[in-house]
Amino acid sequence: MSDIETWRSLLAERATDEVVTKALVRDVQLPYGAGTMALITLDNGFDHTKPNTFGPHGLFALNGALAEIAERTDLAAVGVTGKPFIFAVGADLKGAAALTTREEALAIGALGHHVFRRLGELPIPSFAFVNGAAMGGGLEVALHCSYRTISSGVPAVALPECSLGLVPGWGGTQLLPRLIGPAAAIRLIVENPLAQNRMIKGREAYELGVADAMFEPADFLEESLRWAARVVNGEVPVERPVERPARDEDWDKAVGDARFLVDMKLRGAAPAPYRALDLIALARTASRDEGFAAEDEALADLLTGDELRAGLYAFDLVQRRAKRPAGAPDASLARKVTKVGVVGAGLMASQMALLFARRLEVPVVLTDLDQARLDKGVGYVHAEVDKLLGKGRVSPDQANRLKGLVTGSLTKDAFADADFVIEAVFEDLAVKKQVFAEVEAVVPAECVLATNTSSLSVTEMGAELRHPGRLVGFHFFNPVAVMPLLEIVRGAATDDATLATAFAVGKALKKSSVLVKDAPAFVVNRLLTCFMGEVVAAVDEGTPLEVAEHALDGLGLPMTPFALLQLVGPAVGLHVAETLHDAFPDRFGVSENMAKLVATGKPGVYRPDFTLDPEAVAVFSGGSAPSTAEQVRERVLAALAREIRIMLDDGVVAAPQDIDLCMILGAGWPFHLGGITPYLDRTGVASPRFLAPGVASMP
Repeated sequence: MSDIETWRSLLAERATDEVVTKALVRDVQLPYGAGTMALITLDNGFDHTKPNTFGPHGLFALNGALAEIAERTDLAAVGVTGKPFIFAVGADLKGAAALTTREEALAIGALGHHVFRRLGELPIPSFAFVNGAAMGGGLEVALHCSYRTISSGVPAVALPECSLGLVPGWGGTQLLPRLIGPAAAIRLIVENPLAQNRMIKGREAYELGVADAMFEPADFLEESLRWAARVVNGEVPVERPVERPARDEDWDKAVGDARFLVDMKLRGAAPAPYRALDLIALARTASRDEGFAAEDEALADLLTGDELRAGLYAFDLVQRRAKRPAGAPDASLARKVTKVGVVGAGLMASQMALLFARRLEVPVVLTDLDQARLDKGVGYVHAEVDKLLGKGRVSPDQANRLKGLVTGSLTKDAFADADFVIEAVFEDLAVKKQVFAEVEAVVPAECVLATNTSSLSVTEMGAELRHPGRLVGFHFFNPVAVMPLLEIVRGAATDDATLATAFAVGKALKKSSVLVKDAPAFVVNRLLTCFMGEVVAAVDEGTPLEVAEHALDGLGLPMTPFALLQLVGPAVGLHVAETLHDAFPDRFGVSENMAKLVATGKPGVYRPDFTLDPEAVAVFSGGSAPSTAEQVRERVLAALAREIRIMLDDGVVAAPQDIDLCMILGAGWPFHLGGITPYLDRTGVASPRFLAPGVASMP
């Protein structure tokens, strides 16, 4: 039995639900008398909303097309492009999750290598015409070709595998470092996936040397074919100044520096980035056969591990559940928003004003107590617009229009024609109630009132309003422009039209919204306060701060507990702890030492250079019952599992998936963990499990 038939027998039954990307071949006569090109168009039969992916059947289809091309003697070249707007975005992730044995995992790796490498090993030159998004295996297809062109309009070029718990397994770790150098390759293979899965655009890919030529979208294929013809005719020499083996010391330094950064970010918690660095290091000396075989082994190990299942679960939450929020009312109930009011002109309020203006493109008016604060808030918005202009993110006309949309007023009468008013004032219930009483007196009857509170009761806040049904929680995370989560909080009286409008506005702001019941501190702050409270309590009891600070390093969290405290500020942390203590005194304590730290006025336990401040650390001294790092870890995880169980029982969110979505998008909980509940399930802390076996772990 041939290798192809062996792979078919192993994989075909696992791919019954595969959306097959076909390899459609047509002959194209190249200009300038360069001869005939067999042009392959990758197309799964759907529009751009369902991108081309590669499962077993898609790989078999491409292999069949290339086998027929290899038999021909009348061709001058072969080309590969994608359907409109899409080149290919990698492996079929649903199919990847269906693989359950190492033999199957090895087979899918070997099959991909077998098919893709044919493009670079034909007796004629091969060209990839990257006309749209090229990610994962899609980019690897292009890397196997002799030459590449790319459209300047390509929105996304990436190798995102490490964010999911995988490595580029069809040639990426071996071909890319030798094409653009190890440092640039590490950026695409390791650093970008760990930086919230950052993508680069077509122009940047060309500047890095990923592509040999770049053309505008309008006539991209025609210009690519002209360029290919001139290459075939020898009229255009293709120079790749970066394509050379880097000096040993440069290669070693690039990999070594990357290992240090990965250690800082993950602390050894996720295997995929380390395996990717091992493969990149191997690429310096390995033959193509050796390198591809090593990729197969790495892929087999990772495809059959829990990290991939957790990563795919997280990916599904962010890509699907976040776009269809559980419990959101019918979108047809949403009211149109033509003007927004923001109460307050501080940093948070100013960030919100800019976001509303950019995304909704409607007038936004800020109010505050005095002209100086107002000028500072509006000035902040205008300065940020100037920064966007300087970076080329907006045109001069757009910049002028944005500045004109954001204004200030010392009176709330400016809200008289607003459809949506949000407050961002001091986190005090009485203050917020007074603000809404004043706003309600001037706004139209159907104007939505929104609070950005992080912990206070929306129901209590609206209790004295004439129309409490118009009030909704609209909790942003800082920085507003960057953090993708929006907790939308339904108070006891919040009506469906108000809630639908809140979700519609959240979608227009390009945020991922999660419906949350009106419960103290909602989801993210409640769990972070639980997490932080247990760590601080351990320190209060005598555990050295350095021990407690690093007790959870193995989770690969984005920052340590006291670094998080430094970010939010001790006063804010203390306030939320007090709010939760008032609500649940048996589960949430208030640290006297934390109150002492706030009284000192220090920003936290770290100096600006992130060395520990001895005076701040001394505030927490005096306990006589220290714990080990393992005891702190067990204590924290047990408390989180207990609190999540209570939140689900109380209906704070619809399902564990919403808890995980909130923690991933609002707290930076690592993708490789899949959120908090899969981790608690896998480690046995959760009993019973939050998720069924196979949902975010191996079946």
